[in-house]
Amino acid sequence: MATLRTLRPLHALKPNHIHDQRRHFLPNPFASFSPLSSSPSYQTLTASRTLPYAAHPIYTIVADVPSYSLFLPYCQSSQITKWSAPDSTYDRKWPSEAKIQVGYGNISESFTSRIFCVPGRIVESVGGGTETELPTSDIQHHLEQGTRGADVERHGSGLLTHLRSRWTIEALGSGKETEVTLSLEYAFANPMYEMLSAGAAPKVAEIMVKAFEERVRSLLDNDVRKSNATLGDEEGR
Repeated sequence: MATLRTLRPLHALKPNHIHDQRRHFLPNPFASFSPLSSSPSYQTLTASRTLPYAAHPIYTIVADVPSYSLFLPYCQSSQITKWSAPDSTYDRKWPSEAKIQVGYGNISESFTSRIFCVPGRIVESVGGGTETELPTSDIQHHLEQGTRGADVERHGSGLLTHLRSRWTIEALGSGKETEVTLSLEYAFANPMYEMLSAGAAPKVAEIMVKAFEERVRSLLDNDVRKSNATLGDEEGR
């Protein structure tokens, strides 16, 4: 004979017991983007090239921010809005802020980027709430103009919460070859954009470095004077 079991009313069940009985057939795609997360999640991309040219001419091309839209994919326009004070080594002024518009597919974003030039070695641009991590001693000529700080305009539409690009230029051996490395760090404000970019993003740094390599060759292969110029030879602003 079957034994009758007493059923407990639903309200008698403990809340955690109810939670344990739930089955989640589909994962939450936004779980890893929780705003309560204490550790920021940045995507980092890098690419390098060894080019058969001296470091200074290559650095000059990297620091030529207004020309970015001529050869860098996704860069639709780039305009310098502020210059640094003269640096202590070459007595030259360098780009310190620029208004840049980038686009991919139907997504377009215009923002002010803070730029930090360590003459001959590094060109870094940061946007959103990102701050440079370069030593103060290397970028004093920028700090004299107030480039680092909350007074600088942030991203307009809030597409990105974090953005850092750093070009590193390093002379090799006798100085006739140079290693160029591009490092990109970014984080989207909207996790949906993060998901949509997942497939294409890993290729971005490589595409940009390849485009830069072609730009260097087009400018230096047939111009002996420019290919042998030093930062001291070039006229500053």
